[in-house]
Amino acid sequence: MIIRCLLPPSSSSIFITNNPSFRPNLNLLAARPPSLGISSRNNNHSKLRSLRVDDYVALPAKEDDHGGVTVEMSTHPPIHPIHFTSLLKASLLQWKQQVGKKGVWIKLPIELVNLIEPAVKEGFYYHHAEPDYLMLVHWIPVTNNTLPPNASHRVGVGAFVMKENGEVLVVQEKGGKMRGKGVWKFPTGVVEEGEDICDAAVREVKEETGIDAKFVEILAFRQSHKKFFEKSDLFFMCMLEPVSFDIQKQDREIEAAQWMSFEEYVAQDFVQKHDLPRYIAEICLAKRDERYAGFSPVSTISSFSKSQCNVYLNTTDLSSS
Repeated sequence: MIIRCLLPPSSSSIFITNNPSFRPNLNLLAARPPSLGISSRNNNHSKLRSLRVDDYVALPAKEDDHGGVTVEMSTHPPIHPIHFTSLLKASLLQWKQQVGKKGVWIKLPIELVNLIEPAVKEGFYYHHAEPDYLMLVHWIPVTNNTLPPNASHRVGVGAFVMKENGEVLVVQEKGGKMRGKGVWKFPTGVVEEGEDICDAAVREVKEETGIDAKFVEILAFRQSHKKFFEKSDLFFMCMLEPVSFDIQKQDREIEAAQWMSFEEYVAQDFVQKHDLPRYIAEICLAKRDERYAGFSPVSTISSFSKSQCNVYLNTTDLSSS
């Protein structure tokens, strides 16, 4: 395949090659719009030399385990959008010629947002964004796109914390739908990135009430959809055992916190008139009366990443079988 690129008179031609002895001036590349070819001037006439795709330097990329490549632009020197477009075109042509190449990922640091438009014009689309970077992706084969979508769920936790005398830990929130309604509820929160469910439940209880607690089990979980920026939501109801008992509520988010008899909690109209809190109350009651077994964390090693992780399972029934 041959690439020919004609430049306007005001542009500079820069030869980009795989020749190991050639070292382009990166500052020049960043400042001036380059071409994909090389111009040589003969008798005041411009002559364009043709090069094969393999002669061009592709954007630096790492192979992934799924037939794709990732371009990490945070390690690349500052680059002019026109030069980026030229490199991207040449890179795509190379990748398309490689058998089995599928997804091309470009990770753009927030400082290089000026490169989004040229990437989108070459067929890339948004995949996800974080505070310090944007991830764009392009599907190469002329087949159905099988790239995984962006994360689709948010994970929340609720904490059923009960003392030996049957009192449960409850709070009233300053914000949200329950604000100002006098409803007592179990402490809840959102699992942070890289945080285990069991650790999140312990942390949320500590942050909201000052109570130290030990994780016991996941009692139940709920899945809902089209919540929080149109994402789905997973909520895990957990049982914790208190280690301390002196409440020191968080003033920023919590209006009030106290120990309350389980019967008083269940008798609230909010619990009795809504299915979800009523189901949760029934499960917690069954657990209190030792008629129910939930899922406890068992530490194991992931077969894919070789990292430590938790498997949640019914250890009570497992040990008795």
